[in-house]
Amino acid sequence: SELWIMRELAARLEAPSTFSDDPEAVFGELRLASAGGPADYSGIGYAQLGQDGAPAYWPFPAGTAGTPRLFLDAFAHPDGRARFTAVSPAAAAGGLHRPGELALVTGRLLEHYQSGAQTRRVAELSAAQPEARLQLHPATALSLGIGDGDMAEISNGRGTVRARAELTTGIRPDTVFLPFLFPGEQSTTLLTQAATDPVPGMPEFKTSAVTVRVPEKAGAL
Repeated sequence: SELWIMRELAARLEAPSTFSDDPEAVFGELRLASAGGPADYSGIGYAQLGQDGAPAYWPFPAGTAGTPRLFLDAFAHPDGRARFTAVSPAAAAGGLHRPGELALVTGRLLEHYQSGAQTRRVAELSAAQPEARLQLHPATALSLGIGDGDMAEISNGRGTVRARAELTTGIRPDTVFLPFLFPGEQSTTLLTQAATDPVPGMPEFKTSAVTVRVPEKAGAL
């Protein structure tokens, strides 16, 4: 387990603290550490974590029933009021899309967390979403000669990714979607830009231009 790894690492580094590999003991320590903080869950017992039909919403200070809806009565500011900030979106770092290109949007799948490094090791989650799928509009797929379940090749000047097509009317005809949870030839980061937002530093994962084609066909869109 990860707790065993941390305990062994601490021992081999001759760290002064003692790291338990017992989940309940670690959770008990985290409860104490969270007490009084914004994410207080000191009132959640370890046995509650495995109970079906009994959700525990944090903040959950000791002696309370938790917080089913955060900011129900006020926001986390002295006056209880929200703060709004006006933003002016800048032009996409890659410029406007040229004829024949589609906008690539990347994101997560319900079954996998972030990079999938943890969740793709869970048999049930891997079975539910075993591979990356390219979501595209049926009209777009028709113009490309791509059928539902066909292998598609998504490429731009940075790289090439292959994924199975999944047709859906839930996406715009000028846009395609790929999850960023899979490695190898399905690694979506091969296609995305190195640009970041100047304020939070978030990468630009929503406006990369790509072309899509059936791998066996020479022509693109």
